Amino acid sequence: MFQELLSMPVVASEHGQDVDNFIIYIHWLMLALFIGWTSYYLYALFRFRESKNKKADYVGSRSHATSWLELAVAGVEAVLLLGFAIPLWAKVVESMPPADQSTEVRVMAQQFGWNFMHPGADGTFGKQQFELVSEDNKFGRDLEDPFGKDDIFTLNEIHIPVDKPVIFHISSLDVIHSFKIIALRICQDAVPGMSIPSWCIPNKTGRYQINCAQLCGNGHSAMTSGFLSIDSTEDYDSWLVQNTPADGEGGGMSFE
Repeated sequence: MFQELLSMPVVASEHGQDVDNFIIYIHWLMLALFIGWTSYYLYALFRFRESKNKKADYVGSRSHATSWLELAVAGVEAVLLLGFAIPLWAKVVESMPPADQSTEVRVMAQQFGWNFMHPGADGTFGKQQFELVSEDNKFGRDLEDPFGKDDIFTLNEIHIPVDKPVIFHISSLDVIHSFKIIALRICQDAVPGMSIPSWCIPNKTGRYQINCAQLCGNGHSAMTSGFLSIDSTEDYDSWLVQNTPADGEGGGMSFE
């Protein structure tokens, strides 16, 4: 039980372990600071107690030991920032894989659910325009564009293949949400009028919950109804075939 309390959630992405390691290092530093400063505080209470120090010393400390301790703490924090945080940020955020070598999914958050758009078998999204966005056309897709005929639309359910980079293009239909999948160690705000990319390489098949990390309204808790399935290549291809719209008009989405 103790081991379970200390363990991290399941990791299903390549960069996930790096994120966990960084979190662990930060907490070890926090523990060291807590023990160190608490010990110093208790020492000061005892060393400068009233019974042994009848008269206040207005000169103060004549030692620079605390200054050196503060420099040491700043040095450790600098190592965490320069040695771990910045490289991790560059790896997770800046090193976006090429779109033609990735699975792309468009995410449209709304109160209170997740809408997803897959490019279908041709791997190409149909055209989208902001002025076409409506309750029945949440992604503003151009119904006349032939590339959009096989696009797949799902509500609160997303499928991606394992061991292949996936790029999520994240936006919102109404208020600010935050697309968070703990197993993938990704979290990105969904902002109305913006499409913000986030990516990872999923490496563990399974079904994982999607959360909203921003308080987005009275029904915020309903945002946990979204799920991500990481499938084998064969299962993902089968899912694409089964969900490609037969009439060429694209799938529909409804909260009804």
